Amino acid sequence: MTIIRQPSLFGIQELYDMEPTQKYEAIIAAINLDKIYHAVTKKSRLGAPEELNYAAMIISFAVRYVERIPTIKDLIKRLNEDIAFKLNGGFLVSDAVPSEASYSRLVTKLMECDLLETEKENVVFQAIEEGFITDDTAATDATHFEARDQAPPKEEKPNPEPKKRGRKSKEERDQWLKDEAEKEANLPLYEKKIEAQLDVPLAELRAEVPQAPKWGVKKNSEGKNVFWFGYKAHLVVGTSSQYILDSLFSSGNLNDGKAAIPLLKGLHERFPQLSLQYHTMDAGYDYEPIYEQVHRMGQQSVIAYNKRNEGEPLGYDKYFAPTCFREHSYRYDSFDSKYETLKYTRPKECSDCPLANEGICQKVYKVKITQDLRKYTAPARGSQAWKNIFKRRTAAERVNAYLKEFFQLNHVRYRTGERAKVHFDMVTLIYNASKLAADRINAQFNQQQAA
Repeated sequence: MTIIRQPSLFGIQELYDMEPTQKYEAIIAAINLDKIYHAVTKKSRLGAPEELNYAAMIISFAVRYVERIPTIKDLIKRLNEDIAFKLNGGFLVSDAVPSEASYSRLVTKLMECDLLETEKENVVFQAIEEGFITDDTAATDATHFEARDQAPPKEEKPNPEPKKRGRKSKEERDQWLKDEAEKEANLPLYEKKIEAQLDVPLAELRAEVPQAPKWGVKKNSEGKNVFWFGYKAHLVVGTSSQYILDSLFSSGNLNDGKAAIPLLKGLHERFPQLSLQYHTMDAGYDYEPIYEQVHRMGQQSVIAYNKRNEGEPLGYDKYFAPTCFREHSYRYDSFDSKYETLKYTRPKECSDCPLANEGICQKVYKVKITQDLRKYTAPARGSQAWKNIFKRRTAAERVNAYLKEFFQLNHVRYRTGERAKVHFDMVTLIYNASKLAADRINAQFNQQQAA
């Protein structure tokens, strides 16, 4: 029997195995350095002259993530000891190597101009225009990473005053309801319920995201709580291309579900040319406002169901498909996008059921998904099509692992959330630029092979 080997596609690892000069040029070519250079350099001829090679500093700052150099101190040491690395980073032989303070000022300027967000969008735009992003499914997930800041000491909370026993009078209850409503209205946006985000503009949603390091908690695979002090990275990933389509940086205590609507709105408003049909997420995103936002975008949610103190639905199975007189589940048949209706047909057990011809059971059931967007999705929950789409969610977990393993996401070297966001933006920018560089080289190789 002949063994047929499929040719391997050119990937990021092959890109990283190239010569430094080719590798750096391919990755940096995906980023508009002119805009960044203009933003961080001095605009006026007045004042002390700047003798630093800012263009080379920006390149070397990006190359640090490519070469997995953990600290600025190590980057400066490498520049001083390796003349080839210095030249490949854009410096001239006569250029003095910048100090740690100079790189720190560069980070401050990048933090103030917030241009890295725009450059991340531009890389995705380029990948879409060149035909490398053709996904119909996007996966959303979050991962945590620790801060460099020291966790603050635990605050001792005073003992609460004992509550007054007995039922409140009508006047007291009305006043209490009024106070609670006023308290809820004055809360920061991300401390309110998720449905409060639905009608808030995208710019305000992103501006209000908390970025200070906080204590976070999640359950591991063994069901035990894992605590960390730091941040969260929220990503939307194309499941086949594995590009980061949108990202959000937040404090470690932000609920995953509260980052979903800003990400979804960002995709819908920034990249209307994407042909997405499905959004897949784990059970941590099982909130009705998220389904509502996806529905407003004209797309479908494939989100794991998180049962919350709910009894067994009468006349339905665990996937909310209708059941027959003998409690056999109807089979999902199709989805009518015009009327937003799921069609279920008779169970397979009807073929030998003695009640099949008694007129007790319906032959076909139709359910509008707008009846309950959380329970009824297209394709229907429990169907093989739903399971196949949900499996694509692992792409987001894979990208999370790439960012931590190869792009130093979990090695934050800056204090304060604002500076840590620069680190996060650089990590995601370099990852996407590396993906684009690898895809371009792969496309060029395929053209040469075809010729």
